[in-house]
Amino acid sequence: MTILAVFRSRAQSLDYAGQLYKYGVAAQTVPAPKEANIGCGLCVKFDKSALPRAQAVLRLGKYSAFRGFYTIDYRNGRPVVLPCASGRR
Repeated sequence: MTILAVFRSRAQSLDYAGQLYKYGVAAQTVPAPKEANIGCGLCVKFDKSALPRAQAVLRLGKYSAFRGFYTIDYRNGRPVVLPCASGRR
């Protein structure tokens, strides 16, 4: 399953992706799905297995624009984005 880290700031999205890379998490910045109505247009995508490490990296930084972690799944070819159960700091 894929996780999206959503921010209200493009700069913080890019910084967070760089920090994840620094700590060994394979992540990429991607456009936020418009169906989700979330964030600034960019989010950080990574595998669910990396969520504990991603949460730890989030706590290390000052990410005031962080909105939460979301799961993304595709049904009938359309993205379905839902808040992750452990999505807040």
